[in-house]
Amino acid sequence: MTSALKPPEAENAALTVAAVDLGSNSFHMIVVQVEGGQQRVVDRLKESVRLAGGLGEDGTLDAPTRDKALACLSRFGQRLAQLPSPQVRIVGTNTLRQARHAEDFLAEAEAALGHPIEIIYGAEEARLIYAGVCEDLGDIAEQRLVVDIGGGSTELVIGRGPEVRHVESVSLGAVTFTRRFFGDGKIDKSRWQAAVMAARVTLEPLVYAYRQAGWTSAIGASGSIKSILRATGVEDPMGVITPDALKKLARTVRKTGQIDKLSLPGLADDRQAIFAGGLAVLVGIFESLGVERMSVSDKALREGVISDLLDRLAAHDARDEGVDEAAERFNVDMAHGMRVAATAERLWASNRPEDAADEGPADHAMRQTLGWAAMLHEIGLTIAHRGYHKHGAYLLAHADLRGFSQADQHRLSLLVRLHRGRLRTELLDDVPKLWRARLERAALVLRLAVILHRARNPANRPPGRIAIDQKQIVLTLDSDWLAERPLARADLDAEAERLTKAGYSLSVTTFEPDAEGAD
Repeated sequence: MTSALKPPEAENAALTVAAVDLGSNSFHMIVVQVEGGQQRVVDRLKESVRLAGGLGEDGTLDAPTRDKALACLSRFGQRLAQLPSPQVRIVGTNTLRQARHAEDFLAEAEAALGHPIEIIYGAEEARLIYAGVCEDLGDIAEQRLVVDIGGGSTELVIGRGPEVRHVESVSLGAVTFTRRFFGDGKIDKSRWQAAVMAARVTLEPLVYAYRQAGWTSAIGASGSIKSILRATGVEDPMGVITPDALKKLARTVRKTGQIDKLSLPGLADDRQAIFAGGLAVLVGIFESLGVERMSVSDKALREGVISDLLDRLAAHDARDEGVDEAAERFNVDMAHGMRVAATAERLWASNRPEDAADEGPADHAMRQTLGWAAMLHEIGLTIAHRGYHKHGAYLLAHADLRGFSQADQHRLSLLVRLHRGRLRTELLDDVPKLWRARLERAALVLRLAVILHRARNPANRPPGRIAIDQKQIVLTLDSDWLAERPLARADLDAEAERLTKAGYSLSVTTFEPDAEGAD
């Protein structure tokens, strides 16, 4: 699949891109200008929103936190107003992953920003953090452990050069741990030991694999670990955190006894309130993994998002790799999937009027998703043939797919679910209006592409086009091709009956190859 967007190298003029990280503690925005292959940061904004602190036990955001978040995003939106959406990527992390009934908040947040928000899974967050660290330290071929302690989760990655080898996102956060163990502001020995032990218990399932993999260097990223480095008394940002320095710092924190009385080198006001929780998590990581020294990177998630965004603009989309990895993991017949994808994309393109404007971002994204769904439409066969489209939809909704946001995966899952059997359009009822009609049209195209390749003949390249107008579908095929395939004709007749029950009308017409030529 090719991108409809121009890569940065395609123009001499500077390209401006932006990344926004809606973290559980702080919201960050970075604006970068790219020219001649060089990146220059032209703006940074950060506000402490403490989103995780406003998440109630029922998973809903309280009103004060919601209002504070929207006010911050409105200010961010003013800076982003002049940038087209393909040049902006906004990601939400742990707290937005955990939030329930957040549809109204997300709609208001997107309106304030003027751009869509992607909620990313923990594994994708970890991958992007690692990419950001590689931007800082380079792609040298040493094996690294990268740790990022956020407000609601901690990401741990082992990679070599640019390649990620082990990825975990665990429910350990500076905000959540502070609220859980030091919620009344008091710190004592028993609470401290309980916090460190809870961190170690959470980490226990990954300890063996991570220690076996090993690493040459350990790197910490983001605000919590940076603040811990400064609090140990190391002023050099290139300094390191050691187990002895952590033990000394932990004793100081415990002796202070009160969060609001903490007075540590370089500890900012917005970090003081959550410092104890972040420190307990890092102590647990050092003790569990046997970390001997940890340096600190100046880059993390938002820089990784910029790197990933530039790759997408240059048609090097990590989601393509995610699809390939999923196909390999679940033993998908990728050659067949790619043939179905090629036909699906040809049919999709044929439905656009010749005088239509250039493909917009939403249509481009839907075309990409259609291609990925076509390649993975048989992924559920790894479980069972009966109902394999349902099994495939479940796998794609819940698997960790490189590069994909939750919304990306949801759309992919829906297309696979709808590619055969009864066309259950009610499954699209909760899909945002922007995507519903496009998803329905893509599902119709995918169903027909799968039917046209049912014989699984590698030489088969069905010549044809499709026109979809409201509930009317006209599929036009080469008359010779269709005459030679009576089973395909029978399958299309059966599909017409199924679609009639869903309120659609499918007509199959033909053209003479001498008149129009092969499509």
